[in-house]
Amino acid sequence: MTDETRSDELPSAPADPALSAAREGKINVAMIGLCGCWGCTLSFLDMDERIVPLLTKVTIHRSSLTDIKRITERCAIGFIEGGVANEENIETLRHFRNNCDILISVGACAVWGGVPAMRNVFELKDCLAEAYVNSPTAVPGAEPVIPCHPDIPRITTKVHPCHEVVKMDYFIPGCPPDADAIFTVLEDLIHGRPVALPRSLNHYD
Repeated sequence: MTDETRSDELPSAPADPALSAAREGKINVAMIGLCGCWGCTLSFLDMDERIVPLLTKVTIHRSSLTDIKRITERCAIGFIEGGVANEENIETLRHFRNNCDILISVGACAVWGGVPAMRNVFELKDCLAEAYVNSPTAVPGAEPVIPCHPDIPRITTKVHPCHEVVKMDYFIPGCPPDADAIFTVLEDLIHGRPVALPRSLNHYD
């Protein structure tokens, strides 16, 4: 252990050169929720008044906050919340990977699948039957129907963490992550510092 590495920090990654040119001005940031509860987006908002000075350094592009549907400008940083549970999630994640220099898994679902991945111990057909055929909310006397339509994204056999679909550069654990952790990562990347999060973020409750 060197003087620069504290024992309570996760191993840091080197500063990314992709942000070097952009640090002189504002950088584009995108964020999206896949299969999750959007709690990580609320954690972003939990940065509260710290968001205001951040907006002098970043432009929030595609996100649930701006309602922009596609990334139309190259983004320096992309935040991904939620796991991959259907074909639309796969397309969205690949779109972010192709259009973001740095891609970050935010929260338990994006990092390892989270609560949605609990269905991975069952067959998909059994999950669908439980939800639509054997559901206690089914209308008595009505023919149970499992939804199937071209406009409905096809569900994947298993729920996957993001890194099983595309390369992810950083991981922010937590369910949801603490706003301070998201702020720390964003600030470090904006200023070209190595990202270092405390080891205490890795725990099971």
